[in-house]
Amino acid sequence: MNLSPLQKARYEYQPKLPGMLRNGIADICVKEGKATKSVADQDKIKALFPNTYGKKEITFVKGANTSQAKKQVVGVILSGGQAPGGHNVVCGLYDALKATDKNNVLLGFKGGPSGLLDDDYVKFTDKIIDAYRNTGGFDIIGSGRTKLETEEQFAIVEKVAKKHGLTAIVIIGGDDSNTNAAVLAEYMAAKKTGVQVIGCPKTIDGDLKNEDIEASFGFDTATKTYSELIGNIERDANSAKKYWHFIKVMGRSASHVALECALETQPNICLIGEEVAAKKMSLAQITKYIADAVETRGNNGENFGVAIIPEGIVEFVPEFSKLIAEINELLAGEKTEKFNALPDWNSKYEYIKAGLTKASFKVFDILPQGIQQQLFLERDPHGNVQVSLIESEKLFSEMVKTELAKRKKAGTYKGKFGTQHHFFGYEGRCAFPSNFDADYCYSLGYNAFMLIQYGYTGYLSKVSNLSKPAEEWKAGGMPITKMMNIERRNGKDKPVIRKALVELDGKPFKYFEKHREEWAVKTCFTYPGAIQYYGPAEVCDLTTRTLALEKSR
Repeated sequence: MNLSPLQKARYEYQPKLPGMLRNGIADICVKEGKATKSVADQDKIKALFPNTYGKKEITFVKGANTSQAKKQVVGVILSGGQAPGGHNVVCGLYDALKATDKNNVLLGFKGGPSGLLDDDYVKFTDKIIDAYRNTGGFDIIGSGRTKLETEEQFAIVEKVAKKHGLTAIVIIGGDDSNTNAAVLAEYMAAKKTGVQVIGCPKTIDGDLKNEDIEASFGFDTATKTYSELIGNIERDANSAKKYWHFIKVMGRSASHVALECALETQPNICLIGEEVAAKKMSLAQITKYIADAVETRGNNGENFGVAIIPEGIVEFVPEFSKLIAEINELLAGEKTEKFNALPDWNSKYEYIKAGLTKASFKVFDILPQGIQQQLFLERDPHGNVQVSLIESEKLFSEMVKTELAKRKKAGTYKGKFGTQHHFFGYEGRCAFPSNFDADYCYSLGYNAFMLIQYGYTGYLSKVSNLSKPAEEWKAGGMPITKMMNIERRNGKDKPVIRKALVELDGKPFKYFEKHREEWAVKTCFTYPGAIQYYGPAEVCDLTTRTLALEKSR
């Protein structure tokens, strides 16, 4: 295999661990905290998790190791979308396991949760692990989105675990994956299988966090990658001075990625879905907000700018959410076949007009035809509109274009409006992890094994104090049930980890809110540049602006 110079150098990088974990396995003991309860619906969650609910948070501290010595055979899976640093979670887990006892075994189940169900695995060796240290991607064993949620699936996992003599399973994933980890842990505890289940917090969207989990891994690298690209586009826009760039970034259910990129690059416009929902903003109001900035800049001779759009923005617009719900009902069941059988778009348009309420059709009718048609593309497995397929960056640029045409006719707008469109998603999911993510992920994996060694199950690997140097990070664990509440999913009440949304009274948003009026009309672009891996710590180990602001005093 031909390796790039950077790839060779990254293999040799030694991730930094929290100071306490550097002391050696023999000098780590447990400090227990208070008993926990779920963030909501305590009685219901407790009833669903009688064997794993209410456990204590724990912190690892320096002291004599009192864990029971035994051979550990651990299985690990990567679940859901890729996030930079996943390989280092596996490496940290492997290194801690081998440091405790060289006879311990780590099995990687391939393709996500389905690898457990299909008993498709690889036995990790030094050679395999060393080829993936500090690299991006999940290709060491692959990933998948199969959910572990039925009794039949759990029974298969139990059988596979027994076959291999597994003492623990580590699930590296996002909120849904760790919800499944909690349910699997409860099953294993109820059946007295002796198999522990530990989760690790992953998602570039940044919505798996709370007062205990300060950041999900991958968010740092992904937002730095997107911010580099956005900064490059800002520099181009400021050079050519003839395009408005509408840039959609990842974040279906929360706008953390968009906000972080805005804090890094200071664009003219950044929409925050949570604010749109709180203010009940309509599509027309959002269009006016963007058009006002374009008009002001254009009348000042600056016919260029940058607007950042979160991937899931339309779901935060109340009138659009209502439209989506009506479309889902309009095409429910066999109605989809009837709709698809109509001969042309005009026939489909009339069918839609007859099936929607007047209010929703009014919203539908102001959309560009291309966006209208996107709403009727292939449905998701539940028969619903796939909102992620909607090109919201084009939706808003087209609506702004129409609004500006009216203003030009009225004589208030004297500028020119040319556009370019971008979607940054896959570009950030498998980047070489930043030093922060390389260190954080390695610590999460190392820490996960410590939780296993001390007999914990249904816990999430927790590393905190992340805005400080790694030496000052704190390691421990928290029961996954602490993050859970009951939500309605597919017509049923289900226990799920509560997603963390952008807090409109939080310091990151408040900073953005304070400066965005100036950014809108002036060219205040900043250019973060590429992720730096070697050099001064204040450059290479820099954390996100979001985390820095959240932890500032």
